[in-house]
Amino acid sequence: MKKKLPGKKGIILKEDWEIEILRKANSIVARVLQILKEQLAEGISTHDLDQLAESEIKKSGGIPAFKGYKGYPATLCISINDEVVHGIPRKDRLLRQGDLVSMDVGVIYEGYVGDAALTATVGAPSEEAARLMAVTEEALLKGITQARPKNRLGDISHAIQRHVEGAGYSVVKQFVGHGVGKALHEPPEIPNFGRRGRGPVLKPGMVLAIEPMVNAGSHDVKILEDGWTAVTVDGSLSAHFEHSVAVTKKGPVILSVPEQE
Repeated sequence: MKKKLPGKKGIILKEDWEIEILRKANSIVARVLQILKEQLAEGISTHDLDQLAESEIKKSGGIPAFKGYKGYPATLCISINDEVVHGIPRKDRLLRQGDLVSMDVGVIYEGYVGDAALTATVGAPSEEAARLMAVTEEALLKGITQARPKNRLGDISHAIQRHVEGAGYSVVKQFVGHGVGKALHEPPEIPNFGRRGRGPVLKPGMVLAIEPMVNAGSHDVKILEDGWTAVTVDGSLSAHFEHSVAVTKKGPVILSVPEQE
């Protein structure tokens, strides 16, 4: 889930033990996302996927982080085709073959928040959807490589924007990534556009939810009447990938990966 309003407090650096709890929270998120991805099929409702996400989170000892957050009514944000982020699950929204599905999951575990997202398709993707997903995930990874001490926040933003626009796509500017820790949204904001060498200096102990949202057409989005769902203004496809990443002395560490058995 995205942060829209600027933070007013300072960036919170995490101790090593806190990062280990954040790793556990994010491993739950990663596992749930993988389960959801495997369940994508024609005819399943987004409500059913939401119920599955909540069940799996609770089974893992976590609490849904999004449900009730600023009034959001569900555990899962699920956005389809031209929906960018914050799509609300519904019983009457059934997936169809070829749908491009973005899923965003948050988990509270022992007081700390995990947050990640991915985009997948129902069945085989179209050529357009496959390329959009690939470019968006590549942009995320290019941003993550910049999340190292002594770099600046703008280095992450610039790397993402450069890759996306170089592929002929647009980064969404209305929503941004964010710090994450005891709260779902902590400073700093992490735009997916910007100039290198600008912004706060990155330091060990920062934990950042980096999340490019990429449109096949214009970057412009609008919010639907439900007050949550953001869609592309021009009806173009949109993809969203997110990892929670710890800045360490040795470089970036992705926390939102499944826990090793």
